[in-house]
Amino acid sequence: MASELNLIGAGLAAIGTGAAAIGVGIIFGNFVSGALRNPSAAAGQFTNAIIGAALAEGLGIFAFLIAILLYLK
Repeated sequence: MASELNLIGAGLAAIGTGAAAIGVGIIFGNFVSGALRNPSAAAGQFTNAIIGAALAEGLGIFAFLIAILLYLK
């Protein structure tokens, strides 16, 4: 019984990796939209987009790590 619950928990934790991918897509989609509206401000906002994407990917990697730890337990 505990093994099945570990697998369910690992699957639920793996959802965070998909959520991180969606978050990165939203970040860069909004960046491109803003850059097309105001090209002169795009260079200043690119660093913010990269930092936001890195934070979102970091959370995705953390969720993936938790999923692997739950699966191996």
